[in-house]
Parts: sequence; C-alpha cells; structure tokens
Amino acid sequence: MKLQGLLLTVSILLVGCGNLSVKLPAVTDSNNTPSLPGKVIWHDLITGKPEESIRFYSGLFGWEFEKLSIRRGLFKALDYYIISLNNEVIGGMVDQNDLRVDVNLSQWVVVLSTDNLDAAVAKAREEGGSVIAEPVDLKARGRIAVVEDKQGALFALLQTKTGDPTDKPVISSGDFLWNELWTTDAKAAATFYQAILPYTVVEHEVKNTERSYRVLSAQGEPRVGVMPMPVKDLAPTWVAYLRVADSQSLDAMLAKVATLGGSVLLPAQDRLVGGRAALIAGPSGEGIALQTWSFETEKEGN
Repeated sequence: MKLQGLLLTVSILLVGCGNLSVKLPAVTDSNNTPSLPGKVIWHDLITGKPEESIRFYSGLFGWEFEKLSIRRGLFKALDYYIISLNNEVIGGMVDQNDLRVDVNLSQWVVVLSTDNLDAAVAKAREEGGSVIAEPVDLKARGRIAVVEDKQGALFALLQTKTGDPTDKPVISSGDFLWNELWTTDAKAAATFYQAILPYTVVEHEVKNTERSYRVLSAQGEPRVGVMPMPVKDLAPTWVAYLRVADSQSLDAMLAKVATLGGSVLLPAQDRLVGGRAALIAGPSGEGIALQTWSFETEKEGN
C-alpha cells in the first residue's frame, strides 16, 4: 500500500510540475554553469503536515518557505513550497494531503545530477532498478525522472538546463552538508550507482566493526556515502545531513526538537570522520540527520 501510494505521489508531483502555470526556479541562479553528474543538487520533502513542517524547520534552521499552488486535472491544487536559507534556494516541499493518499509517505527525496538523463534511466533499469516516473520536462529546471535502486531506495535524476550549483567552499549552518544511502547491500548499491553515474568508489573499513563505508566521488569531490543499514527494520533510504556549526549548537537544536513538534531518533554521537551527528524526525515523521562540521576558511577568518 505504501509503495502504491508513493508511486502515485511521485507521478502526480512530476506531471504537475511539468505543467505549472508558475515556474519552478532553476536549481542555480547562475547561467551555464558546468553539469556535475553524481552530485546531489536538490532535496524535496514530502510531508503530510506542511504548516507544522514550516514551523519546525524555520524554528530550527531559519528556513523560509514560499508557497506555489499547482493546479492540475482532477486534483484541485497541489501545494509546493520553495525552501530558502539566507536568500538562497536550497530545496522544496510538497503537501501530500492534496494527493488523496491514505498512508504517511513523509520523507526527504534526494535529486542527483546527470548530464544524460535518458542514458542514466536506461542503465538504471538495466542494472535492476525500477523507473518510478519516466523522464519529464520541468521547463527552466530541466528534465527529471524518479528511480528506485535495486534495494528499494528512492531517488531522482535531474538533467539541468542551465547547469548545476557549483561546489560551495563553506556550507552554512542549516544547509545540506552530506547525503548517505543506508542500505541492506552496500556493495551492490555502490555498484548500481557507479553504473549509472560517473562515480569512483573508495571503500573504508570502520574501526572495531566488520562494516565498511563507501565514498562515491565525482569531479574529484566526495559526493555521497553508502553504508550498511545502521537501524533495525528500516527500509533502504537516502539520508540527508544538515550542517550544524558546533557541538553547543547541536545540543541546543536537539533540545528544541520536541518543542517544535519533532523527535530525536538517534542521540548525538561522535563520527569517525569527525564531528558529531544525530538523527531527528520532523513533525510528519521524515528523518533527517544533523552533523557538526567546521571549515578551514571559517577558522582562518576567526
């Protein structure tokens, strides 16, 4: 039931976005920037509690939301929200209540860049993935498709029309820092993504465990991580990480989560790569991670 509802949600969202009377902004304000295949260039939140979600993310991270109403066919309206931080667009949010779905589908969906959408979709299908929504035109944004990998994790592929967001030397607190695939077969998953995108895979052993962590890089930059499922009874999923400046700020945020309508799923703990991380859920149940991280340029400026 959940899978059927999810397919419906994604299909309606994409078809609606492809026929907007209002235009979704491009994923970057710059024109003709290079394509960066393999980079996560967008995040969409599917939520059943949009007003509570706005309060939650605004209260924790200072996000701002701009509402767009999509009118499409027999669905009177589909509310889509553009998410901004520090006057920069960083993602979107869709209200699933407009979709006549009777299960909670709340989650964050990552969008990966490709410079050849049709070839990537064909290769994903060839490698055992499922194409949930075939390529569709999003006007100024480019062309998008939605895919499930071999283990069932959902993601989107986007071939932008004017290029991808350039890599930031410093990521602001509250912005997307990292993306990780939690899966039941990390080796097979890494092979799948390497087949459809130009990734180089480096495997790192995790100390004092029999597990390994795979970093998938493109353009000489780490793009995403792949790790064995760390949470019991959780289906394979992509997990987005939001940057937090320091441990004190992380503790303060975690103390506010429940008050703002969310919950702490995994308390803060040290990560082997550095920093501390915690997993929280928003008011609609979607999981998102918080990660402390510092940048050398910030240290030099102090």
